[in-house]
Amino acid sequence: MEHQTILAIGIFLIVYGFIIAEKIHRTILAMIGGILMVILGIVDQETALHHIDFNTLGLLIGMMIIVNITAETGLFTYIAIWAAKKAKGQPVRILISLTLITALSSAFLDNVTTVLLMVPVTFSITRQLRVNPFPYLFAQILASNIGGTATMIGDPPNIMIGSAVKELTFMAFIENLAPVIVIIMLIIIPILILMFRKQLKTTPELRQSMMNIDEKSVITNRNLLIKCLTVLGLTIIGFFVHQLVHIESATVALTGAFLLLLLTGEHFLEAAFAKIEWTTIFFFIGLFVLVGGLIETGVISALAEQAIALTGGDLVSTSMLVLWLSAIASAFVDNIPFVATMIPLIQDMGTMGITNLEPIWWSLALGACLGGNGTLIGASANLIVAGMSAKEGQPIKFLQFLKYGFPLMILSIMISTLYIYLRYLM
Repeated sequence: MEHQTILAIGIFLIVYGFIIAEKIHRTILAMIGGILMVILGIVDQETALHHIDFNTLGLLIGMMIIVNITAETGLFTYIAIWAAKKAKGQPVRILISLTLITALSSAFLDNVTTVLLMVPVTFSITRQLRVNPFPYLFAQILASNIGGTATMIGDPPNIMIGSAVKELTFMAFIENLAPVIVIIMLIIIPILILMFRKQLKTTPELRQSMMNIDEKSVITNRNLLIKCLTVLGLTIIGFFVHQLVHIESATVALTGAFLLLLLTGEHFLEAAFAKIEWTTIFFFIGLFVLVGGLIETGVISALAEQAIALTGGDLVSTSMLVLWLSAIASAFVDNIPFVATMIPLIQDMGTMGITNLEPIWWSLALGACLGGNGTLIGASANLIVAGMSAKEGQPIKFLQFLKYGFPLMILSIMISTLYIYLRYLM
């Protein structure tokens, strides 16, 4: 077992090093790493498949199909022009409005769904104004992860915590997490404007040309638009009620996708499948198996147990440790397997003498969701935006993201530390 553990850690660190170096595509690296875990016997194929989160993959594929067909109608360009005209074509105002729309949408839709809808809009606007799309895409990644933390359905870690701890209801998440999320957004938006102010400039002519466009003229197929909006509406309602009817979000997304394909006819089928971000899908598969190797060899649970042993069961220390540990860990490994490991450990602490576990649950939710902003591979939404951006010829570099994302993630965790302490631990 010792030998297998060293091998698993070695493969993970080597793959991670190469991902940071960006000399080889991250999808190839993650898949080779995952395959090595199986070939070297660290996990067998059956176990590797169990570690792949098919709910996440199904949700991604379903929403990609819906979004790709909807994009054919011109709807996203319409929204882009409408939002830009409301902001008088000013790049800074557009950044604020798109960031707020993303944060609000992410609270009630899955983060991935939100960015899939927002990125085409962003590229339409930045092309029109001839401004660098990176500040807008980066702001939307942050906003999707921050906004998604506010509700139980906004981010996968919250869904997992909510289903594991029955007393943490939908409203409990909003009451306990939404206030700190509003504070974080109000602090982060001015910082983003300050950081990117030099890139957020355009000419009066380009602003005027944006104001002159008739947004109604870009809607190319009204019949298709009605079908897309109907299915999109039903899918969003499905996301709201999926826990009540005990249906996973992937089933909701795939139902919507194939209902839309049924309504639009098979000539959309080939095009919709061709536009799925397969590189991103396979990156996730490789990553899930890589982290599965660490779980199976006991690396993740050993780390978590060590961390809890350090605090000696003190509520303040344990809450703070869970907040910071989950934030740093979620920046570097997918937060879903990390949260899956932490949930039983925190439940065990309830039997070890800590009577009030609530501050620890909120610490885990804030740390795991906000920690995703630390690096490019910290959360699903980050990778989706990076994949879509690369397709547009605007690749987002790992170190470029790290330079801006990590300090802002640390700032959001510092705000959360203060909030958790003042609200629950005083």
